Amino acid sequence: MKRIFTCLVLSFIVFGALQLDAQKRYIDEVFTEVSVESDVVYGTNATVLLIPVIGTVAPEELKMDIYQPVGDTETNRPMVLVFHTGNFLPPVTNAQISGSKVDSSAVEICKQLARRGFVAASVDYRLGWNPLAETQPERALGLIQAAYRGVQDGLTAIRYIKNTVANGNQYGVNPDQIVSWGNGTGGYISLAMASLDEYGEIVNTTNGPGKFLLDADGDGTPETPMVVPAYHGDIEGKVETIVPMDGFGLMAGWQTNYPNWVDESSDFAMSVNVGGACGDLGWIDEATKPIITVQSPFDIFAPYGDAVLVVPTTNDPIVQVQGGSIVIPKQHEFGNNDAFANENYNDAATELAASNSVNVAMHDYYEGLFPFVRPVNSGGLPEGVVIDWWDPTAIAPGVQGMGMAWEDLPHPSDPTGMTSFHEQGLLLNEGMSAEKARTNIAEIMAYVLPRMCVGLGLGDCVVSNTNDLPISNAAVSVSPNPTQGEFTVTLEDANNTIESIRLVDLQGKVVATIQGSNTQYQTLDASNLNSGMYILQIKVEDGVAISRISVE
Repeated sequence: MKRIFTCLVLSFIVFGALQLDAQKRYIDEVFTEVSVESDVVYGTNATVLLIPVIGTVAPEELKMDIYQPVGDTETNRPMVLVFHTGNFLPPVTNAQISGSKVDSSAVEICKQLARRGFVAASVDYRLGWNPLAETQPERALGLIQAAYRGVQDGLTAIRYIKNTVANGNQYGVNPDQIVSWGNGTGGYISLAMASLDEYGEIVNTTNGPGKFLLDADGDGTPETPMVVPAYHGDIEGKVETIVPMDGFGLMAGWQTNYPNWVDESSDFAMSVNVGGACGDLGWIDEATKPIITVQSPFDIFAPYGDAVLVVPTTNDPIVQVQGGSIVIPKQHEFGNNDAFANENYNDAATELAASNSVNVAMHDYYEGLFPFVRPVNSGGLPEGVVIDWWDPTAIAPGVQGMGMAWEDLPHPSDPTGMTSFHEQGLLLNEGMSAEKARTNIAEIMAYVLPRMCVGLGLGDCVVSNTNDLPISNAAVSVSPNPTQGEFTVTLEDANNTIESIRLVDLQGKVVATIQGSNTQYQTLDASNLNSGMYILQIKVEDGVAISRISVE
């Protein structure tokens, strides 16, 4: 069996070598080198982050790092703006290791996009709210206002790119093919950028009603909006804003919004969110941009359905939000995802998304929604969509880092000071490594890129590598998983048998096809495969059952 499988793998490697010319730009990595222009200033706006230190708001330069493929001759390219996670606070202050444009996940995603022919940017945005405020409503108020500033900065970044196009187009960008991509907290920003287009939508929410109103006078009836344009600026951040009178922790005369690139449009083509959720379902209407969502059904900090958001910094319940299982069906009702949803995606990532929808998340599959599922870790915790890694010996940034390495810096969740930031990070990222994160990012890319490519009109983008067979609900176990060598695929239904198995990588390429023995189990050998995640397409009587194997 081992010799047969090895020969099959080698034959597919040879076949792949003969097909290099068939690589698809925007789907495959067609470039090997990437250039990075760091700290590009895309605007200036007022930050509240330093109020506890200097006693006032202050202007802050907004920066992005721009990634491009080296040797590319195209000058009319799609661009993806990537917004990092971090709970609207800097690393360490947010009780996390991540939280800036140099997060490992943001950098990796930008590099992978650039190697596929996109222009990509990792974008910083304004941070700041008080997680230690005395009351929960005060903490919620600060966080909602921080999210609003994030939306303003995201739209400002889009206008900056459009301004570069109008003035020489130094980055070779097609202004009609700009995508907003958010990771974690950035997912909340990206979804709001795609859906929030009128101030009235903040005041007149539907799920639940009045949730962005504050009971300022304490009479039990919320009446004051948490965000007021006269204090916080307009949604796009185009209008100069001077505080009219003291309120919301701001003083009369402070400038809270600086206009940037006001002659440019804030419009963009698509939104991708990896984690995060939508501020309110009522924001989804016929004007909402196409949305692709990758989200764990078990994410404890980003509701997959309709639930109250809990922030990781304080574990406070903040506000009712709606995740992918609510948002994407609503997108289909309005036809907002038709730009990519009507294509026939016949690939391993789509089959996995469909299988996870029906068998794990327990709902129909909706095109554009990838329920990202991993087994709970040894601590019994669901890890969500893990795409970050870090160097435990690296020095934590800023004064809060005290010049200590992540593995030595005490985490605030442990009053004894015995748990470090590194150890705390491992609770939801067990076995943290670049390989683990890149495997997950590869799975995300395999789902997102064909849809993004189709939605932007970038040509032949669809990966079709599977037979036109229905998804089977047959229960499958794979053991050991992960593996370094042999593993066994077993059907748990005694009345079902394996007819064949195809092993597919996360780019949709078939690396082996194994004829089944028409029994309940089949043993395979993965020792000659590169490390990473592979999709198992198991043909049974009523269709194709989907599972995965991680090769170490």
